[in-house]
Amino acid sequence: MAFKNLSSRFFFIIIIIIIFCFLNLSSQSQHHRSSHSSSVFFSASLLSLEETPDGDGALPSAFPFHDKNFNPKPAAYTVDFATGGQWVLLQKSIGISAMHMQIMYNNKVVIFDRTDFGPSNLTLPGGKCRHNDEVLKVDCTAHSVLYDIATNKYRPLMVQTDVWCSSGALDPEGTLVQTGGYHAGDDKIRLFTPCNDDKCDWVELPQILTVERWYASDQILPDGRVIIVGGRRSYSYEFFPKSPIRNSPSNNVVYFPFLKETTDPKEENNLYPFLHLLPDGNLFVFANQRSIILDYVNNKIIKEFPVIPGEKRTYPSTGSSLMLPLKLSGGGSGSASSSPDVEVLICGGAKGGSYTKASKKGVFASASNTCGRLRVTDPNPNWVMEEMPQHRVMPDMLLLPTGNVIIINGAAKGTAGWECGDHPVVNPLHYFPDEPDPKKRFIMLNPTTIPRMYHSAATLLPDGRILVGGNNPHINYSFTGVRYPTDLSLEAFSPPYKAPQYDHLRPTIISVDAGSHK
Repeated sequence: MAFKNLSSRFFFIIIIIIIFCFLNLSSQSQHHRSSHSSSVFFSASLLSLEETPDGDGALPSAFPFHDKNFNPKPAAYTVDFATGGQWVLLQKSIGISAMHMQIMYNNKVVIFDRTDFGPSNLTLPGGKCRHNDEVLKVDCTAHSVLYDIATNKYRPLMVQTDVWCSSGALDPEGTLVQTGGYHAGDDKIRLFTPCNDDKCDWVELPQILTVERWYASDQILPDGRVIIVGGRRSYSYEFFPKSPIRNSPSNNVVYFPFLKETTDPKEENNLYPFLHLLPDGNLFVFANQRSIILDYVNNKIIKEFPVIPGEKRTYPSTGSSLMLPLKLSGGGSGSASSSPDVEVLICGGAKGGSYTKASKKGVFASASNTCGRLRVTDPNPNWVMEEMPQHRVMPDMLLLPTGNVIIINGAAKGTAGWECGDHPVVNPLHYFPDEPDPKKRFIMLNPTTIPRMYHSAATLLPDGRILVGGNNPHINYSFTGVRYPTDLSLEAFSPPYKAPQYDHLRPTIISVDAGSHK
């Protein structure tokens, strides 16, 4: 069912579910979990070569992590579930490495990887094949899957062109709009619309982007359009869908000099810019170390903020960004109106020059150990800096249903890029933004045993767990003879609030009245 067919009352219930997604402990959900074949994943070294999954391709699907120099944390650092959370291995292999993830409204997750390296470990059904691959004349393997959260099962999907480092957003009806990518895919627009009969698949539109975009960022806007910002040597933005009005100014590509100004020689450090839609409808844009508010209706910058101290923050010196929860009670500090205060959090990154050192010399500089908070609605805002207990580049940062933040995945040294990261960071961080003492805001959680660095992903599930997958710092799928093998597995991390002793504190939705759509 598309979003437009939901009643306002039912849509409100959906919002409540998202806010309290960790509350989903209904008997049906518990039945699904108990029927899974997943087990707590204590140590990758517990898997012998004979126990590694075979997949259905020519290559082994997953190998234990073999690196004598890698030590996640000694047992003394592992604490109980209610304090440090719990890791569970869901799938040893889904046949592809999870470079991108997007949760859909029907409790399924679209996962996809590159297409330009050769075959994956998952065959497409029904004799389907791609015939436009750069590496293979005919590729009959899948590079995308649809994962069913409730059943812990997945099925292959078919992408037509390369989605490597593409960008996407959900439209108002819940369709995933994925734009750009690499080479044959760099100007493509693809749609994935959820369905309940397992017949839906990627649809590539005949319409293309006006500009080729690789490493761009997308954001849904209040009018339902998606703005697509940047990309490698693409100093502009455009919108999808286009206006039906012929020669409408909104159909034009808009030159955006801010992106050119934030490009570092040789390293760039401004790809995948951070985008946050503000309550007033304008767009917060961050690239490299600079940030602005963009009025995309009138195509002008209406405010520029101070430079964030310390390291670079966007690709390949990749950090992560989110907007902290909006507090709707009371007016914001920036005005007498009821508009809420808006605060952006950015964590991790790398020093300028780190990418060149890693890619050219094999020297891995320490990543950033800082976070910056900027209250963008203040009359004269400044960055307030905090120190994490870990150095981190390539983190994934997610807002939890409690209003707190989890920082997960990444490396302690190097940058994003082929063979450019080192020292995986395997302990997630639990960040408490409202804790008055900054020294008490970070809590280190229990470690995984699987490195998740370049080309890994994480997303919050409706039941409050974090779905984690990916890690492929190599040009091809490489399972042996490398320090950090390509990983095709899926894990789930349950934050401490999922511990059984908190079950009695969780409300349960016992009925939903869909009503009639108005």
